[in-house]
Amino acid sequence: MTKINNALGQVLIKYRTLAKISQEELADRAGIHRTYVSQIERGLKSPTLSILFKISESLNTTPSILLSEVEQILDDIHP
Repeated sequence: MTKINNALGQVLIKYRTLAKISQEELADRAGIHRTYVSQIERGLKSPTLSILFKISESLNTTPSILLSEVEQILDDIHP
């Protein structure tokens, strides 16, 4: 599970950086706590499906796009 969490964290950092917003701004948009965003990005927490939807909406993307990038990272680790 840790590899999946780490990959998701990488993807979220990428999209948040592209959106030019802070963890705090993402948290505000998604209606979650900033420390939870930090924990997800560091691979320490695994978001629920509903939180993933809120985060993806806040980043102007979809959960499926985020998860496809997670899959790509995992495939690159273990082809």
